[in-house]
Amino acid sequence: MRAIEELETLWQQLVEFKHKRDQFLGRSLLSPLVPQGLYIWGGVGRGKTFLMDGFYYCLPYRRKRRIHFHNFMSEVHQEMSRLSDTPDPLMALADNIAHATRLLCLDELHVDDIADAMILGRLLAALFKRGVVLLITSNFPPDGLYPNGLQRQNFLPAIELLKQELRVLHFEGSRDYRLLQKIRDPVFLVSRNAEHAMESMFLRLSMGVHAESVEVGHIRARLAVREIVWFDFRELCGGNHDQSDYLQIAHRYPTVFLSGVPRMTSENAAEARRFAWLIDVLYDNHVKLVASFEVLPENLYEAHEDESGRIVSRLAEMQTQRYLQLPHHNRGVSLTGRDV
Repeated sequence: MRAIEELETLWQQLVEFKHKRDQFLGRSLLSPLVPQGLYIWGGVGRGKTFLMDGFYYCLPYRRKRRIHFHNFMSEVHQEMSRLSDTPDPLMALADNIAHATRLLCLDELHVDDIADAMILGRLLAALFKRGVVLLITSNFPPDGLYPNGLQRQNFLPAIELLKQELRVLHFEGSRDYRLLQKIRDPVFLVSRNAEHAMESMFLRLSMGVHAESVEVGHIRARLAVREIVWFDFRELCGGNHDQSDYLQIAHRYPTVFLSGVPRMTSENAAEARRFAWLIDVLYDNHVKLVASFEVLPENLYEAHEDESGRIVSRLAEMQTQRYLQLPHHNRGVSLTGRDV
C-alpha cells in the first residue's frame, strides 16, 4: 500500500508537470520543476515489477520507456559505439535519451560489471541534469549496489546521487508471489525421458513443419522453425556471449527450448552468470521457456545468493499459467526512439 501511494503521488506529479509545461510553452521562459523519481527495492517476487508495469501503462505520456536494466546497459554500450566519433559519446547518448524519454523505468537494477559501474555514474548524473525522471526497481538498497566490486569506491558517488535524486522505498513483505501457481503439464523437466518429452513438445508446437539447425547471431541452435528455437546449454551459455546475444533471441523467438541445464556451482560460475542474463532477458520479454534440468530448479544453485534467489524465483513464475498466457514482448525500440 505504501508503494501504491508513492506511485500514485508520482503519477499525479507527472500529469500535473505535463499540464503546466504545456501551459508554459510559448508564454514564458520559466518551466515547472521536474518531479522527483522513485527507487523501490525489496526481495524477489514481491510485486515490484508488477506495480511498475501498472504505473507505466497508466501514465498518459508518449515520451516514456520501460526496460530491464540488463537490456538498458546492452543498448547503452551499442549506442556509445555508434556515437564513438563524437567528442563525448556518453553525453551525446544522454542528450538523445532525454530527447526521446521523459520517464525512464529501469527494472531490476543490479550492477555486477566494472564497465557498467563506471558508465552508470556519469550517465545517471547527465540524465538527472537533463530532466529525465527515473523509476527504478531493485533487489538491493542503493548502498547495497555493486558490493565488493572492483574499484567500488569510484561507484560510491553514483550511489549518493541515487539517494539524493530519488525517493527510496523499501518494498517489504515475506511472500514470493511467483511461487503461488504452477501449471499441471511441466515445461521444466528433470528425468531420463526429458529429451524425448521435449522432442514431442517441439514437434507438436511446430505443427510438423520441417525444422533445421541455424545460427542466431553467433550462436548455433539445434533446431529452429517459425517462432520456436532449441539450444543446448553448452552452446547458449558456454560460449563468449552477452546480453545482446540473448536479446536477439528473445526478440525473434517467443518460445525457446533449452537442453541440459546443469547445477550451478563454483566450477561453472561463468556459465551460471550467462544463464542468469539469459533468464532475465527471456523473462522480461515474456519468452516461454521449455527446458531440461539436471536438478529441480529450486535446487539449481549450490550456494544461494541474492542473484540466484531472483533467478530461482523467476523460473518458478515462468512455469505458471499466468506467465505462459502473457503476450510476447518483441521490443525493437532503441534508447533514443529509433526503430531497430
